Amino acid sequence: MSGHPRFHLAVPVDDLDAARAFYGDLLGCPQGREADTWVDWDLYGHQLVTHLVPRAADRVAGRNPVDGHDVPVPHFGVLLGVEDFHLLAGRLRDAGVRFVIEPHLRFAGLPGEQWTMFFLDPAGNALEFKAFTDDAAVFRR
Repeated sequence: MSGHPRFHLAVPVDDLDAARAFYGDLLGCPQGREADTWVDWDLYGHQLVTHLVPRAADRVAGRNPVDGHDVPVPHFGVLLGVEDFHLLAGRLRDAGVRFVIEPHLRFAGLPGEQWTMFFLDPAGNALEFKAFTDDAAVFRR
């Protein structure tokens, strides 16, 4: 495969129309192929597939402390540029999305300084979107 690496992620949802409204309309992900039980999404160049399955009791298995916040696990998301991060955070706020962890600057002044936010999709899957203040610091120790 040429170009930069991409990931493929499949997540459970219990309502494909709610997934379309959330991933397509709110997050602005272009829709790809679909069938009666799944929909493909272009999540910033990565393939996200929402699969229709019955609702589990709680999709968040646990939480881990990170920089003073309880981070939901499992979670997935995308690294954005700082400007795109703030635009998305504003769009989510305007839509009334309830944040698990409000958009904020994490590890300020340290290696890996980043803007981060956590929220749930309509099926209860945890998402984290973040933006490093220095893209070269993504894996800096």
